[in-house]
Amino acid sequence: MRRALTGCVAASLGAVLLTGCAQGSGGGGESLTVYSGQHVQTTESLVTAFEKQTGISVNLRSDDEDVLADQIVTEGSHSPADVYYTENSPPLQYLASKGLLAGVDSSTLANTPSRFNSPDGKWVGVSARVSVMIYNTSLLKADQLPSSAMDLAEPQWKGKVAIAGSETDFQPIVTSIARTHGEAEALRWLEAVKANAGGHDYPDNETVTSQVNSGQVALGIINQYYWYRERAQVGESAMHSAIAYFAPRDVGYVVDVSGAGILKSSTHQATAQRFLAFLTSQQGQRILAHSDSFEYPIASGVTTAQPETRFDQLQPNDITVAELGTGAEAIRLLQEAQLL
Repeated sequence: MRRALTGCVAASLGAVLLTGCAQGSGGGGESLTVYSGQHVQTTESLVTAFEKQTGISVNLRSDDEDVLADQIVTEGSHSPADVYYTENSPPLQYLASKGLLAGVDSSTLANTPSRFNSPDGKWVGVSARVSVMIYNTSLLKADQLPSSAMDLAEPQWKGKVAIAGSETDFQPIVTSIARTHGEAEALRWLEAVKANAGGHDYPDNETVTSQVNSGQVALGIINQYYWYRERAQVGESAMHSAIAYFAPRDVGYVVDVSGAGILKSSTHQATAQRFLAFLTSQQGQRILAHSDSFEYPIASGVTTAQPETRFDQLQPNDITVAELGTGAEAIRLLQEAQLL
C-alpha cells in the first residue's frame, strides 16, 4: 500500500472503492462490512470462502490501509466498518492507540503465535511477508549484493537502487533502523538512499519489481511476495531477476505482519469475531497457503504450500510488532527526508 498515515482525511472518502458486495445464502440475513487495505486478490479469496461457509454477506471496501485508517478515525463511532484488515501492523496499532478497536476473542488470538498479535489483544495476526532485495541477474551477481541494508547508503550504489519510499511496506524498515541505530542515523540513511535512488523512487513495490526485472535499475527493496507474483504473472522465461536476503538479523531483514481487528463501534460484534476466527482457522490459513498471494500463513500451524523459503527458516531482525508501533516515527523521518 502506498501512502502514509497523515491525519484525518475528508469525509468524502466515505465513498471508498467497493470491490465486492456478494450476497450469501442463508445466514439469517447477517452481513458484515470489511475495510481492507490488504491486496484484493488475498482478501477476496478469504471472503468468498467465509461467505460460502457461513452464509454471511460481506461488503468488502478496499483502499490503501492508511487511507482507510484515517477514514475510520474521521467516521468515529459512526463508521460503517465492522472489521479492519491490513497489510501491515502499524495501521492497526494506530487505531488501537485511538481506542477504536474492540478486543479479539482469546480463542482466536490463540490461533496465532503471540509475537504476531497485538500486544494488548486488540487485533490478530493473519499472514506475514519479509523484506528482501530484488536484483537484476544481468546487472548484478549474488556475490556483489550488500549484506546489510545500511550499505545501500554508500556511494557505490548511486543510480543502482530502487525504493518505494511512500509505500507503507517501507516504513517497518525505517523503524527497524531507527530502533537499532537511532533516529539521526536513520534519517542520514534515508537521505543517502534517496540520493542513490535518484529517479528510481517509485510509487509502489509492483513498480520496483517490474523495473528491476526489466533491467531499468539493478537492485530494489521489496517484500518477497511481489517477486513471486511477478513470476506467476509473466512466466519463468520472462524473469531476469532474483531475490536475496540481507544478513541474518540485519535491520533491513524485517517480517511484516498482516492482521485484522474489530471496530469498537461495530454493531455486529459476534459476526465480526466469527470472521477473525475464520481468517486464523486452518481453513482460512490453507487458502492463504495455496493462493497466489504468496504470503506466509502464520496461524493454526499451517505452512505455505508455495515454493518459497519456509517461514521457519527466515532469520529476520527480532523487532516486535510493539516496537514497530503505529509507524509514526518512520512517517516523521520519511517526511523529513522528503520521501512523503
